[in-house]
Amino acid sequence: MGIRGRLRRIIAPITRTRAFRRIGPRALPVAERILRRLTGGRVLVSDLLVPSLVLRTVGAKTGATRASELMYTPDGYGGAIIAGTSFARAAHPGWTANLAAHPDAEAIVRGRRYPVRAERVADEERDAAWARIEAQWPGYRAYERDSGRTVRLFRLTTDAVPSPFRERGRR
Repeated sequence: MGIRGRLRRIIAPITRTRAFRRIGPRALPVAERILRRLTGGRVLVSDLLVPSLVLRTVGAKTGATRASELMYTPDGYGGAIIAGTSFARAAHPGWTANLAAHPDAEAIVRGRRYPVRAERVADEERDAAWARIEAQWPGYRAYERDSGRTVRLFRLTTDAVPSPFRERGRR
């Protein structure tokens, strides 16, 4: 197991604590934005542990461009699965409504921009999608249980070759 795997095993349980859920939603996005600006989008705090991206969506109500830093899980077919956990808050994150209204978006992965198309993960595929996510970040589905809502899962696809969402270590 590499350094990322060891760090994940240590940090994952911390992210499920009440204290982290209070502090994380305020502190992590600020840290992500600062590091993204300093590195031109090539490095994200979360990408040090898990594959991460910046998702640029069109606002469902405003039409304004919005950016959200998110963890993603490669789906094994060149796409990515993203989960609207929002730190187990009761409300769905805004980016999920944006994707539902405007499924064409942009993913910035390691500083490179890719056009993507989002589709909701079908109900019959949710358990398999969660299994992939939890193989990467153990206990992540607890956010769904603790939020009291069904977390919206999306699959991002791109025509880019090679896909930016391939499994780490694969070329």
